[in-house]
Amino acid sequence: MLHFPINEIKKWDKFYRANFINSLSGFKPVSLIGSVNNVGQPNLAMFSNIVHIGSEPALIGFINRPIAATPHTLSNIQSTEFYSINHVQENFVKQAHQTSAKYNENVNEFEEVGLTAIYENNSKVPFVAESNIKYLLKLVEVIPIKHNNTFLVIGEMIDVYIPNNVLKDDGFIELEKAGSVASSGIDGYYKCEMINRLEYALPNKESKVIT
Repeated sequence: MLHFPINEIKKWDKFYRANFINSLSGFKPVSLIGSVNNVGQPNLAMFSNIVHIGSEPALIGFINRPIAATPHTLSNIQSTEFYSINHVQENFVKQAHQTSAKYNENVNEFEEVGLTAIYENNSKVPFVAESNIKYLLKLVEVIPIKHNNTFLVIGEMIDVYIPNNVLKDDGFIELEKAGSVASSGIDGYYKCEMINRLEYALPNKESKVIT
């Protein structure tokens, strides 16, 4: 087994080190966040650090990089309070990936990369029409992370849109049926395949497979 102490890792080439550390945390959900500024200019950006915060209330968080690196999404959300999160599927991975480029504020990434903006139920912000799973959030809190100048952005779920064939009787969403992909590092994308579901774990009791 290879062993890398942090003092050695810090000496590595910047991009090699970034690939290594980004991959180390494992597979992550990958989604597109849709937003608009205060004059209605759409923005679309790729994020792979979206995390479930809680179910009651329904809160979802994501990490926004330092303002200088990715200024538009966070400023738009703080300005309008609303944003959409859209799962990425295999058939538009390349277009989704392209949104990570540093476009100017006046560029509409939907048009630039060839994805379709749709305003579900007259929402204030655009969704990705091509996405099978998407939801609308309202900003709750932005928490600065002082150690590296990033931000934890927390939103409360307002509306959810999913295909009618992916929802199980117990509320479980079968993401592989929706075609949602996962990511590793900054440029690796993966198909999802379920191994199994297991019962709620209890001490001294073997969890059975849920069918």
